[in-house]
Amino acid sequence: MTDNGNSARTSPGLKQSGRRRRASGTSDRPSTIRDVAAKAGVSVATVSRALAGNYPVSAATRDRVMAAVESLHYVVNVHAKALAGRVAGPIALVLRDITGPSLAHVASGVEQEAAAHGRLSLVCATHDDQDREDDLVQLMREQHAAAVVLVGGAVLDDAYHRRMAEYARALDAAGSRLVLCGRPPLPGNLPVTVVEYDNRGGAFQAVDHLLGVGHRRVLFLGGDPLMSSAEQRRTSYRNALRAHDVPYAEELDVPGSYTRASGYQRTRAALREGLEFTAIFAGTDMVAVGALTALREAGLDVPGDVSLVGFDDVPFAADLTPALTTVRVPYEDLGRTAVRLALDRESRPADDHVVLSTQLVIRQSVCPPR
Repeated sequence: MTDNGNSARTSPGLKQSGRRRRASGTSDRPSTIRDVAAKAGVSVATVSRALAGNYPVSAATRDRVMAAVESLHYVVNVHAKALAGRVAGPIALVLRDITGPSLAHVASGVEQEAAAHGRLSLVCATHDDQDREDDLVQLMREQHAAAVVLVGGAVLDDAYHRRMAEYARALDAAGSRLVLCGRPPLPGNLPVTVVEYDNRGGAFQAVDHLLGVGHRRVLFLGGDPLMSSAEQRRTSYRNALRAHDVPYAEELDVPGSYTRASGYQRTRAALREGLEFTAIFAGTDMVAVGALTALREAGLDVPGDVSLVGFDDVPFAADLTPALTTVRVPYEDLGRTAVRLALDRESRPADDHVVLSTQLVIRQSVCPPR
């Protein structure tokens, strides 16, 4: 989220520090904790205790250590500053994949709000590795992160709930905060903040719109049914059918991954198998792009032959031909709200649970069936 290389080249403070080191005749190499200990006339362990600030060190010793730290510019080490209580803890954003357009907008919101509060932001990817998530949360706890924001759907089984409870308690004990972003709240009274969007309502609006213009055979290209967000959209798909007295057809409910390739492959398979449908509700805009490609390859017109609705409203959705009707999710606001609530205890609601609204954006990819 931040360009540390450019910051180091352009920061007047760092340049000035470098000039002071050269002027005093000392080496240009970065100072180490051993240099600080030698200059202060104490042990390395004492320096570590003085910087941590949570061990008994005499005022005179702490003053000598901090004087050595300043003169050697050891405080350019951000971690040392954080341990000394001189820099506010960073905001850590933990997600499965940093390449998805929707998650990138969450990250943008986190970065902007963190910067507004004078905080660094760290972005970490788990790549669907639970052990890596565990390690990252522990690392952020050790790095004195002000908040750890976990983004995206999850498999809501007992193991997940136990793991989140452990995260919440461990972070709270370290003065940090666990924030679940785009996930439902946890059972029990835990120190956790939850920021969701109206996933169910958005999906219902999408399907309701298709049914409202006359479609009765709607192919649903959903996500992994074990994931919370995907299951919520699937439930809303079925609820919308029920609200319009349209029978649920299992063959039209096709789960898969939220990728362009998956949308393309599932749509091609549906056409090859001869499934009858006049509309598609894609679980994400990326899935919708894949479906659009498959429909065009089959010689079908959108929306003339098949109407298409997506979910997310990523920036390119309006630039497609036809422009994609989709559900707008306030991803950037999710990131901003997550940081704001984590840092500002007074602004938190009583139950630490906020749900942001979604909006159906009607464009040109839907029309009544022929």
